[in-house]
Amino acid sequence: GKRKRLSTSVVYDSDESEGSDIVVRKVSAKRRCIIDDGESSDKTCPTENVSTSRKQKVLENLKELVRRSAARGSCSSANCEDSNSEASVEEEARCQLLLTPSEGRETGSGSMKDFIVEENNDDDADIDNAEHVKSENQPHQKQPNLSNISRCDHYVHFKRIVKAFLINAIDDSFLSSLYDGTREKKYAQDMLHSLHYLDDRFIQPRLENLICRSRWKDRYKERVDCYPNVHISLKSKKNMSCQACEMKRCCKFSVLLSGKLYNSKTLEVDDFMSDDKQVLKVGIVCANRTKVYHNLKHFKYKLYKDCSSVVELDGVEDEPVKDTVERLFSHLEESGWIEKRYNYLQDYMEDADNFQEEK
Repeated sequence: GKRKRLSTSVVYDSDESEGSDIVVRKVSAKRRCIIDDGESSDKTCPTENVSTSRKQKVLENLKELVRRSAARGSCSSANCEDSNSEASVEEEARCQLLLTPSEGRETGSGSMKDFIVEENNDDDADIDNAEHVKSENQPHQKQPNLSNISRCDHYVHFKRIVKAFLINAIDDSFLSSLYDGTREKKYAQDMLHSLHYLDDRFIQPRLENLICRSRWKDRYKERVDCYPNVHISLKSKKNMSCQACEMKRCCKFSVLLSGKLYNSKTLEVDDFMSDDKQVLKVGIVCANRTKVYHNLKHFKYKLYKDCSSVVELDGVEDEPVKDTVERLFSHLEESGWIEKRYNYLQDYMEDADNFQEEK
């Protein structure tokens, strides 16, 4: 991690003669000034003038520090003699001044900090602190981890949808409020996600596949889309143009379409022409495709109608909606009602996946 360094100034004599004019070098502890032995008098750091008495006092203190350090260190007699000489003391004092805090030696009570002249750089320190906190916090910021995003089981989606339909059977504005974004609580968003999942993953891709592999005319498809009820029966065969694909076929099936038009999302019923019916004669392939397509297309609406029937048969009044839904849902789950309808959906999807391309 980044260590905070005090903004410090230390001074030392650049001339080995105490009687000469002394140039004082100021070294910031935030920078490292590296000087070779042979070029120590040539390469300088930024300079400034201070009083002669102050400079001499600081130099004497530094010399004293070096003597104390040398006396405590374990060295050979030859080295000790050299370190006691005036030139060696001054040279070592300079070396000590050139070291940054991380490079200097720890010297107990006689450490370098006793001889450092500190500047008041509170603003700089605050900035350093802010940058330090920022650099420490950034690595810990959580990044979206796609592997942790919940991918719930298909059956979990299905159970959410059943619960949403039970709620809507009691409060017929619930589904509308889901789709228009009025409800923002997590349980509502989960239900909306599951409804989209049913449409976008289970049903719609298979419907599109059934259509693109057929010769159905748009008019026939629109009729099948609009009527929630279908009844296919065997009639006397007749060579004619199939009313689904308009190809010459041996047509022996009658397709009866009926029921009220409804909104595919909110499942609200449109009473316009509620008693309207359509009867069409088709060939065997189009009859089978109509059955598979219609089962998937209107599965969601049929499931909602079943949930509405459960609520109507319950007949319990003066009970909070949440309590009623939880009670009915638990009963449907325990009795296998939900699993049975889920198996219907699985069968319908399998029929669509296995349906052969029309020849």
